[in-house]
Amino acid sequence: MSNISGFKEKMLSGQILAGTFLKTPNYILVEVLAQSKLDFICIDAEHAPFDRAALDQCLAISRALDFPVFVRVGEGSAKEILWALDSGAVGLVIPHVDSVEKAEFISKSARYGLGGRGFAGSSRWAGYATDHMPSLIKRSFEETIVLAQIEEPAGVEKATEIASISGIDGLFVGPADLSVGYGYDHQNSDELKAALISVGEAARNENKAFVSFVPNAEKAKEWNNDFGITMFFI
Repeated sequence: MSNISGFKEKMLSGQILAGTFLKTPNYILVEVLAQSKLDFICIDAEHAPFDRAALDQCLAISRALDFPVFVRVGEGSAKEILWALDSGAVGLVIPHVDSVEKAEFISKSARYGLGGRGFAGSSRWAGYATDHMPSLIKRSFEETIVLAQIEEPAGVEKATEIASISGIDGLFVGPADLSVGYGYDHQNSDELKAALISVGEAARNENKAFVSFVPNAEKAKEWNNDFGITMFFI
């Protein structure tokens, strides 16, 4: 099993995983980071200027080196999801998931069938027509990862329902946006801590990954101990 195809199983096992965001649209940086001890990286197409060509180049390198790379898309549209997955992303980070309806939409859009992801056996993800349709459909469910970012108080309130949706593989608390949503200019509020506790419980009760962003390894250790987070974007 490759690093990419086996990443979802590793993530859901509760193993501590560490990665970072890639903000510069340069495929050479993917090549460099693949030599590091990071478990994954995430191309930030929400807050950095990645067009489809730059995204595709970065994901080509990731596939060639068997290095798991996520893509945080801008909005969570079906087109954005399709482009990232066809180019070879191991999974998606979808920002601002604050309703069951959005969670259901992104889950469906990331998998083949039922009016979801458009099928193309000729894509990089599909091995350029070297795999068969039954295998590809199965892989789209077994290997593709969808992380729902909980970044608003409304998302916290719906976390239990969002976590229960098949195809949502993890809940990713965005501490900065969530703090702003609660009316703070820092990330130390009691409301944020309560949100981390409740979202973590929602994730664990459904055997989903619990994910967040932290500034350093010390904070990762603290939040693993205090809140049970196991996958960190640093």
